[in-house]
Amino acid sequence: MKYGFDNEKYVKIQSEHIKERIAQFGNKLYLELGGKLFDDHHASRVLPGFQPDSKLKMLQQLSDSAEIVIVISAVDIEKQKVRGDLGITYDMDVLRLREEFQKRGFLVSSVVITHYNGQSSADAYSQRLKRMGIQSYFHYTIEGYPSNVSFIDSE
Repeated sequence: MKYGFDNEKYVKIQSEHIKERIAQFGNKLYLELGGKLFDDHHASRVLPGFQPDSKLKMLQQLSDSAEIVIVISAVDIEKQKVRGDLGITYDMDVLRLREEFQKRGFLVSSVVITHYNGQSSADAYSQRLKRMGIQSYFHYTIEGYPSNVSFIDSE
């Protein structure tokens, strides 16, 4: 059977391009990787040949210089949003992801809590992370984002 997606080619090409970009920016590059990094069963269903851990394999090509920052929305913490595929809340998934990345040799430096507006559940989660020895940071909501360009792009 011939697959429509060449997983090995994907990992090779993506890794090479990321290494090139890292070299262009003084050996420091920030990447935002959306979606699931090592359990993407949806992508493997819709792209025959895509492996559920393709993104992770690509990142492992860079593991000696990669630092992972996991991001969670304070809104999702507040709502106790659940991952449908695993049946766990997003805040629990952050801890699961951190452990999985560390088992694979990645440095997981911190957790960023976005869309923060003083939610007590986000404060409690940040304190929980602190007790576990995990550094966390808050990113606050920016009024008018993203449409208020003159404010966002100001001095």
